[in-house]
Amino acid sequence: MGSKLKVAGLLAIGAVAGALTTMQLTAVARSSLAPLPLEELQQLAAVFSIVKSEYVEAVDEKKLISDAISGMVGGLDPHSQYFDRKSFREFRENTGGKFVGIGIEMGMEDGVVRVVSPIEGSPAFRAGLKPGDLITRIDDTPVKGLSVDQAVRRMRGEPNTKVNLTVFRKSESRTFPVTIVREEIRMQSVRARMVEPGYGWVRVSQFQDRTVDDFVRKVGELYQQDPNLKGLVLDLRNDPGGLLDGAIALSAAFLPDDVVVVTTNGQLPESRATFRASPEFYTRRGGPDPLKRLPAALKKVPLVVLVNEGSASASEIVAGALQDHKRATIMGAQTFGKGSVQTVRPLSPETAVKLTTARYYTPAGKAIQAKGIVPDVFLDETAEGNVFAALRTREADLEKHLSGADEKKDPERDKAREEARRKLEEQMARSKEPPKPLPEFGSAEDWPLQQALNQLRGLPVVASKTAAERKAEATPAK
Repeated sequence: MGSKLKVAGLLAIGAVAGALTTMQLTAVARSSLAPLPLEELQQLAAVFSIVKSEYVEAVDEKKLISDAISGMVGGLDPHSQYFDRKSFREFRENTGGKFVGIGIEMGMEDGVVRVVSPIEGSPAFRAGLKPGDLITRIDDTPVKGLSVDQAVRRMRGEPNTKVNLTVFRKSESRTFPVTIVREEIRMQSVRARMVEPGYGWVRVSQFQDRTVDDFVRKVGELYQQDPNLKGLVLDLRNDPGGLLDGAIALSAAFLPDDVVVVTTNGQLPESRATFRASPEFYTRRGGPDPLKRLPAALKKVPLVVLVNEGSASASEIVAGALQDHKRATIMGAQTFGKGSVQTVRPLSPETAVKLTTARYYTPAGKAIQAKGIVPDVFLDETAEGNVFAALRTREADLEKHLSGADEKKDPERDKAREEARRKLEEQMARSKEPPKPLPEFGSAEDWPLQQALNQLRGLPVVASKTAAERKAEATPAK
């Protein structure tokens, strides 16, 4: 494999960052439709007829129509999408926080699956998989050469079916087979622990149905360990977003009652809204307020929020709200810049369309789209500097991203990306091996986390000497 392909593989996980979107689910259709362009619709019907009758082999009519809808919606922007039966099921699994599989948090290392952590109580946990284990084969298929999505799909499946894994355990220098029976897994989008006496770390990896309840439970456990918590790090790095109500609730956990969390603006009247730190904006179907179970001290505890280029959408809403209300110090790298709202409108019980319907703005009125949240303190990824930061894909790099008429490209960013790519390719050409992966978030080697703790303790922080604010490629009018 050439060095360019290796670099692309190393960046694959980062490119996923904008894939999950902050959304509102709705089945409400507009009461009136705009006049239809009859001439163009006749052309569409004519093309359908020609393809059906003259294509070299028989075509599936339903697939033709599905592909036409997909092309129409997908051509709008990177986040609008038509969901067929399969993709709609996967979408609901991702936002619902449950799926059928073996139960691991995973990453990729040297082209194979690396177990970051088995989910407690899952089949993988019971089978004895450990953090750091490398999965080299799934059933009869070598993992090398598979993308992240392909590896995930092969490990998922139907309940009570078996998957055979070949595992290499570095600590024991041995390879062994494991047979695991798939079952429904509830994903853990929140992790927390005391990183040192008096200081807690809470990581939110995605905003799902259960995220707020899990957050409340994990924070409660921290306060049980130390009721006099001196500081907290909220880690939103590589959090690609998710449900809007979760972002509002998480912001409300730290903010005064009823302050503005985020505003939206779009074409429809219902897309022009203000969301506040009040239960009516995040509780569901008249349910109880989950935040009432949180200790009152959480509103005042010194707070640092860690973000990076992979922090998108819902995580940017949280960071922007806490920054504008001066409730937290935002540290890390400028975020992804996905400042758009997607509304999911079911077309049938098994299909739907996800459509971009509005833009997000922080409480101070700053547009998130194509710019992101600028941290108060820029941090490098490691003590030696940044390895992958300049190469990570951001909203402004995506084709057809939402922009304004005055869009301006950032030649300095393009130059930095090409320079970083060239250095990585040269390094890999010399060593024949990819660069060392970044330390796991929350570990003792996690450089940004150590700087966040220094900030909370009043100790010197080693800020980045090279990172600087990237201007928005577009500044749409509100």
